[in-house]
Amino acid sequence: MLRSVGQKRVTGSGEDPRVTELRTAVSRLRRELAGHPAEFPDRGIAEDELAALDAMAVTGVPEIPRLRRSLLLIAGAIGSVSALASALRDVRIAVDLFGEPPRR
Repeated sequence: MLRSVGQKRVTGSGEDPRVTELRTAVSRLRRELAGHPAEFPDRGIAEDELAALDAMAVTGVPEIPRLRRSLLLIAGAIGSVSALASALRDVRIAVDLFGEPPRR
C-alpha cells in the first residue's frame, strides 16, 4: 500500500520495508559474527552496535544519524574480517535505504 506523498511504502503488516530489510541484515550479521571462530579486539563493539541497530529496527522508527554511527562502528570493528564482508555489506545497504541524515 502506498501512502501519501512524503510517506514511505509499507508492507501488508504495516511495517516499513526498509525496517524489514534492516532487521534481516542485522540478524544475518549477528548470526555470522556469533558463529565466527576468531576473536578480535573490537568484537564486543560490533556485537553492542548490532544490538543497538536491532533495537532501533524493532521500534520501527530508527534515527538516521544513529544508524550511520552504528554502521561506522561496526565496519571499523569487523571491517578486516573478510568472512563477514558480505553480511556487513547487506547491513550497509539496509542503512542506506533510509537515506542521508538531514544537513545542519
